Amino acid sequence: MGRRNKTKRILPGFGLSMGFTVLYLSLLVLFPLSAVVWKTTGLTFDQFWQAVTDERVVASYKLSFGASIAAALINTVFGLLVAWVLVRYRFPGKRFVDALVDMPFALPTAVAGIALTSLYADNGWIGSLLAPLGIKAAYSPLGIIIALTFIGLPFVVRTVQPVLQELEHETEEAAVSLGASRWRTFRRVIFPQLVPALLAGFTLAFARAIGEYGSVVFISGNMPMKTEITPLLIMTKLEQYDYAGATAIALVMLIISFVLLLVTNALQMKSNRRVSG
Repeated sequence: MGRRNKTKRILPGFGLSMGFTVLYLSLLVLFPLSAVVWKTTGLTFDQFWQAVTDERVVASYKLSFGASIAAALINTVFGLLVAWVLVRYRFPGKRFVDALVDMPFALPTAVAGIALTSLYADNGWIGSLLAPLGIKAAYSPLGIIIALTFIGLPFVVRTVQPVLQELEHETEEAAVSLGASRWRTFRRVIFPQLVPALLAGFTLAFARAIGEYGSVVFISGNMPMKTEITPLLIMTKLEQYDYAGATAIALVMLIISFVLLLVTNALQMKSNRRVSG
């Protein structure tokens, strides 16, 4: 009676691995998020609705989500451009530029906020050039978008860069040999293969921006109804010991963010099927 050959696995079996995964995610993600939901149960529905629909809170929602989406879209466009240059071209200082992309990862957000405020204030190097044109960067919604763009750029570049490196040049050469222009080759051959990575980069940049606090709190000016972001409003309520109100606002942010991420992930899966098909 022959012995059945069993494939040796480096990692333990599915049951143990799945159990550890569920426990790990529960401790780090599920339990803290559940605590947010549980804390809001101390409010009646009227109190909850009043807390999350206050005029000042709604204004912070619009600013936070609007600026985060705008910054993620900007990063999607220019992140693709940066990744394209780093992958397709050779130039002096390429390694330095490649390392510079990761700077927002290593730089403390408070330091980034102070630096950006110094640059984009009316008396700063860049702000002094924008002021005569009537453009106010610091202490305005534009300044918030600048800060969120700064901290979100690496997510798009590092997501798209490996995909560009793995693209087969033979396909591009075949398209060119058949008479396709450079723009048509990019639009019909290259770009469809980059869409899933771009969507993933957009999702990561948006998720990073929506909860950003340190770099925004300095450059925004924190003016209620104008430049006050939702994370700052949550911190303000916590400092006032209004824990239920803070968690109610956080719960709304959580739900809206989850829905937006779910839609983006669905689009990414659809793009992946289209590319693989």
